[in-house]
Parts: sequence; structure tokens; C-alpha cells
Amino acid sequence: MNRLASEQSPYLLQHANNPVDWFAWGEEAFAAARATDKPIFLSIGYSTCHWCHVMERESFETEAIARLLNENFISIKVDREERPDVDRIYMAFVQATTGSGGWPMSVWLTPDLKPFVGGTYFPPHDKYGRAGFPTVLLRIAETWKKNRSGVLERGEEILSALREQASSTPTAARLDPSWIQRGFEINAESFDADWGGFGGAPKFPRPVTLNLQLRCSIRSDFSPERQVMALRMTRETLRHMARGGMHDHLGGGFHRYSVDRYWHVPHFEKMLYDQAQLAVAYVEHWQRTSGGDSGSAFIAHDILDYVERDMRHPNGGFYSAEDADSLFEHGKPEHGEGAFYVWSKEEIENLLGAEDAALFNRFYGVEANGNAPEESDPQGEFTGKNVLIQRLGVTRIAEQTGLNKKDIMRRLEAAGKILLVARNKRPRPHLDDKIITAWNGLMISAFARAGAALGEPKYVDIATQAADFLRKNLTMPDGNLIRSFRKTASNVPGFTDDYAFLVQGLLDLYEATFDRQWLDWAVDLQKKQDALFLDAENGGYFSTRAGDSELIVRLKEDYDGAEPSANSISANNLLRLSAMLDRPDLRDQCGKLLLAFAGTMERTPHAVPQMLVAVDRYLEPPQQIVLAGDVASPAFQSLAREVHRRFLPRTVVIAADSSTHEMPPQNGLPTAYVCENFVCKLPVTAPDDLARLISGPTNHSN
Repeated sequence: MNRLASEQSPYLLQHANNPVDWFAWGEEAFAAARATDKPIFLSIGYSTCHWCHVMERESFETEAIARLLNENFISIKVDREERPDVDRIYMAFVQATTGSGGWPMSVWLTPDLKPFVGGTYFPPHDKYGRAGFPTVLLRIAETWKKNRSGVLERGEEILSALREQASSTPTAARLDPSWIQRGFEINAESFDADWGGFGGAPKFPRPVTLNLQLRCSIRSDFSPERQVMALRMTRETLRHMARGGMHDHLGGGFHRYSVDRYWHVPHFEKMLYDQAQLAVAYVEHWQRTSGGDSGSAFIAHDILDYVERDMRHPNGGFYSAEDADSLFEHGKPEHGEGAFYVWSKEEIENLLGAEDAALFNRFYGVEANGNAPEESDPQGEFTGKNVLIQRLGVTRIAEQTGLNKKDIMRRLEAAGKILLVARNKRPRPHLDDKIITAWNGLMISAFARAGAALGEPKYVDIATQAADFLRKNLTMPDGNLIRSFRKTASNVPGFTDDYAFLVQGLLDLYEATFDRQWLDWAVDLQKKQDALFLDAENGGYFSTRAGDSELIVRLKEDYDGAEPSANSISANNLLRLSAMLDRPDLRDQCGKLLLAFAGTMERTPHAVPQMLVAVDRYLEPPQQIVLAGDVASPAFQSLAREVHRRFLPRTVVIAADSSTHEMPPQNGLPTAYVCENFVCKLPVTAPDDLARLISGPTNHSN
């Protein structure tokens, strides 16, 4: 066992038996590098990362390669989920110097932490004209010994570029709605009209893009044709993802991404942040279609029920991820990606019987030799195996077979339950049971918003329990946040995204419950986020606190990728808080934040769709719906349901403060006040009257 045996991170613990003399990130490692005058080899990944596992098996478990590392470098292992601050800095370097990034990430640093060489996965041997990991190690060690000055000069140049990028000043005087138009146009150009989604293989869900598309579908400066196109792109993407193999049709939830454009063969890991954002996307699409797309509501339930069952701590928090890899059989070491999820036709027939198997196989595209297209499985890993993908709809099968549609659905549901029971007897993928504050904030949003919109009190209760868990286990005595929890809280303080994502979750939980404690906590966390991370001079938030000697630069992130950036979410939070609390200063703060990233929105608006969601909100007058009366009364809840079931992305809903009499209940009945820019229409008490005041956009979904 090496030093990592005493760590808390599941990823670091996975490497505790390596012959590599690993250090965790910290002063002990840095001091060793200075004392021995060796460069640092920094390896960053996470516990459910498939290629991280591959590089460990091929290189870090190999004695000869470990000897090269131990003799020439101080090796540091970092869990990118536990230390996103470290990951972001060196990922920015790798992307800038190689044009791409990913995990495992491999970076070589000077003893004072300046990067000079970087990459991702390296194979264990030289092949196909590409240097293997041992060759790379020997070359870097030789360069360090013979060309130290060049290495140090390169490190200093890169550090200067990163610092310049982080300190950029606003480039525009006002927010421009044309940025939203251009972001929409770029998305439309890359839209896959046949299979949904944007771009080709590999194809990622990227819910932040769908968030923007839905808002484009109701923008008044968009023509009806463009509104229809925005909604259609969202609908087709969500539907094809739900039908595809990226969706776990038996257990619920979604895998990380599809290796092909068809959403067929996925990369099988399941990430909490994907479940949270996709659940919200499906709920918002259901709202946008005025409840007309029942399939979106079904998938939202599917995702949340999976998270509740398989990714929830007994006391309420949510775990981080499930691995892509698992054992083929109990008690045997052989394992592979997707082993838990794929099926042979013979297995299905043995479990279901010939008649029901024939129906199931028709619906899910099961074939005797496996159904993975050759381009999606170039190594033949899934030969003879099937990734369940909805090939035919129930209506089509009914037409082909003459069977009753209800009977088909009943039989398919029963067959799915049988296969799920059988699948659960297989060795399960590794569960990363680390609880991350930021991702839990996203999941609180999902459960709260879905519970309110779909009328599921259970979901709101789950969101409430998660918020309680974070307050009890991931909050310091001074109210500041802690990054993560596993058995106990880590010693890593929270980062900007922990604050921003949790504030968003608490605002969503407040709107679902009207329990003032969640709004008050959100306000307090926003103050702490401002104190710790705000760039008061230029606008926006740094990812990390000031004065951290372990970090060579403070970055301000704007890219909305698999997770939205903390700045994008913060912009929306500030606008919501401003409208809820009548705080124009928070709206001004949001405007300054957005202008800080004007250059990115102008040059590459498709890179920051969630920030454009904030611009969309900022450019419209703030809208409030105030509900007065007894929150627990059925009449009050009827008014709240009328609001929650609608797609009103620029509106806040609040309960009137019982200590004031500015918006009292009318005639002793719960009352709704619909306001724009803090000017209110006449109050109403009947849900039908409220519906007329807040009627959503025309439904162009057909």
C-alpha cells in the first residue's frame, strides 16, 4: 500500500496498491519535488473513468513503468471531482497546448507547479507512430536534466498566458440579444436532423444547449418559424436520447454519452450531474408543450426514480457516479465496459420465453449476433451482445402483429421487470459514493422542480432531505461550504460551483415549498460566495479563493460543458434573488458579471449556452408571481400548481411575507398577484383566472 491508502477519495484509493510512489496533492509532495530537484508527474482522473482504469492496468500497475516514475519524478494523483480547482488549471494548459483534453489527464510540472508538458491517455508501448508512456517519461526526464532553462522558460510563458486569460476585462458596454440569435444559429447548423443532438460522434447530451433552445422557442424577437425550429430541435434530441442505448431502459437514468451519432452504444458510466440536468430538461420540455408530451414526464420520472433507488445516501445526500466497467461474473477477475448492461438474445429468451422474448426483441432491436453497429464497436467488444435501443414504437408493433397496444405495453413492462431482477444479480459496477456539494445542488433542483411541476410531493421531500443533509454534513461552523463527503466531510473547502449550484437548488426548493428557510440560506450563501470568489473590479467569479499557495493562477470559468459554469448559474441566481427580494443591486451585479464574459458570448456563443440563458432573462423585465395565504391550504396549493406546471423561465414565484400587508389574501382566500417589474395586475383567487394572466407561449410543438 502506498500513501494513497490513507485518503478518502474512491479514485485515490483505487491506486493505493500501485507500485507507483504516489503522493496526494499537497505540500508533502511539493516539498519532495523541491528537495529532490525532480519534476512532478500529475495524474488526474476520477473513479468511474473507463480510460483511467485502462491506464492504471497498463502502466501504473506495471513494475517497470512504476520504476521509471519513482526514479525520475514525484508522482501526484488527484481526483478531479474532489479538487476541480487543480483540474481546471491544468486542463486549461493541456487544452491550450494540445487542442483537446480529457481524463486521465497527464501533466508534468516544475517543483513550483508550473506545467511544461501535458496530455491525456498514453499507451504502454510505442505503436502506430505514437510514443508510449515509458518513451514519454524517458524523454521528459532527459529534457529536465539537459534543457532545464528551456523547460522553466516554457512554464513561465504558459503561466503568464493563463494569468492574462483569467484577468480579462469587459469588452462590451451592453448585453446584445444578437448573441442569443447567433448561438441558436450555430446550434441549428450542427443539429442532426435524423437522430437529434448536435454534431456527430461521439455525441453528448449537453443539457445546457437544450435549456437555451427552449428559451429561444419563446423569444419575441424570434420569428414563429425559428421558435418552432428551436422547439423541434429540443424535442427530437430528447426523444432520440430516450429511445437510444444511452438511456438505461431497464434501470432508468442515462449513461454519459454515445460513441456514435445514433445514441446507440454508450460510454456506460452514469454521472449524477447528467441525471440532474437531464431531468430538468425533460420537465421543462413537458412544461413547454403544456403537458402535451407525456413521454417527457415519463423520462423525468424514470431518471429521478433511478437516482432515488441507486444513488442516494440513506440520510439524504446523492452519490457521484456509477462506473462504466464491471465484472463479467462473480468471483472472476475478468471485466469489461458495459458488462452489467448488455444482453445476448439467448439470455433474454431463457428469461422471458419464446413468445414474450420475440415481442421484447422486436421492440428493443435485439439480434442474435448483437446489435451494435460495426462503426460503434470497432474492437468487437459487444459481438453477440445487445445494447437495448427502442427500434419500433408500440403503435408500429401493433400494426405489424395485430396485438392490442395496451397488451403490448403491459407485456413489455412485465418483461423489463424480469430482466431487471436478473440484471441485479450480476456484479454491479463500482459506485463512487462520494457526495459532492455542487452536484447535490443540481440534484436538489431536479427533484424540487420535477416535484412541483409534476405534482409529486415525494420528490420535493427528497430534495428537502438532501438540503438538510448538506446543511448538517457539508457546512462549516461559520456557514462556509465543504466540497465533499464520504463517511465524513473532507478537508477541502467549497469552490464557486459548490456555492452557485447549491444556491440554485435552494431557490428551486423554496419555490417548490415556500419554506422561507431555504430562501434565507440561499441569500446567506450568495453573500459568502461574493466574499470568497467575486472579482469586484472586473465582474464575475473566480473558481477558487484568493491566497491559495497551492494554485498557480485563479481562473474564471465561462464554458458550459457537461456541467454549466459557476458564472452562468450565478448570473441566473442573482437575477432570481433580485426579483424575489426587490434588490436592484443584485441585478446590477449580474449585469457586470455578464459583461465580463461578453467577448466569449460574441465570439463563441455556442460555448456558453447557459450564460445566454441568463442574458435572455436579463433582457426581459423581471416577473414575479406572489401568492398570499395559508401555504398548506388546498386553495393555495391549487394556485401554486397552476404556476408550477407552466414553462415560465423568466418568472419567480414567492409566498407573501406574513409580516407585511402589502399583498393580503382577498376575501379570506389565497390570492395570486402577477407582477412585472414590480408593478402588479389585479389580484385573483381562482386558478382559472390565474391561468389567463400567466398563459404561456403558443404551443408550436406540432
